[in-house]
Amino acid sequence: MSSPDERREALKELFHEARGCVRCPQLAQTRHTVVFGAGNANADLMFVGEAPGRNEDERGLPFVGQAGKLLDTLLGEIGLARDQVFIANVLKCRPPGNRDPHPVEIERCQEYLFRQIELIEPTVICTLGNFATKLLRHDTTGIMRLHGRAEVRMVGPRSVRLFPVFHPAAALYTPSNVDVLRQDFRALPELLALGAPEQPPALVEPSVEDEPNSDPPAPPDAVAPGEAQPAIAAEVEAAPEPESEPAPAEPHPAQLGLF
Repeated sequence: MSSPDERREALKELFHEARGCVRCPQLAQTRHTVVFGAGNANADLMFVGEAPGRNEDERGLPFVGQAGKLLDTLLGEIGLARDQVFIANVLKCRPPGNRDPHPVEIERCQEYLFRQIELIEPTVICTLGNFATKLLRHDTTGIMRLHGRAEVRMVGPRSVRLFPVFHPAAALYTPSNVDVLRQDFRALPELLALGAPEQPPALVEPSVEDEPNSDPPAPPDAVAPGEAQPAIAAEVEAAPEPESEPAPAEPHPAQLGLF
């Protein structure tokens, strides 16, 4: 297994690859910058949202608009800060006008997210809203039915504790959802305290005692390829993040922001 430093360097390489991505021609033409994600490269808790908004597109960092301020507040209320978590989105580029991500865009971009998850190795992934929840669960069940209900799921090669909640932008449009979101967030410290769920055998290094004394068996004739991640065509109940005055662009807008 690779060390945390090696995984962090691999994450930086992935960032540089994503920064020049042109898989979605429209997004590549209309974006200011790729918003790869930011935070602790070895975080136990990872947040996955929908897509960058205008402020995020200007600054190159996720959740720096009004929804980001609410996320910071909710983190603070459970004793956490941004430098203890990692924050990313399903899409790394802002859809024009903050429209919903298209299924083909999710399909083309999801490789970056799954690779991020593989390298960061989070214990808990908190999905913010419908798009992230449906993609990582491989299911079309909506966030209204799932929010606040933790479950163990395979995400790529890893088993994680998946915890869907409302997108913070939804709470900005429906104030009553702030209380619901706050209540769901209170479950996160307990989930983190449970530790990582049991991993599949392929991720567990064999001990000396487990090694056979005889010659190892011949390899199988074929290895089944990994199951392809489906494109998710799903609507969100929440309205898009409200537009606000863009924050002043920083000297270097595309920032990985690893701690």
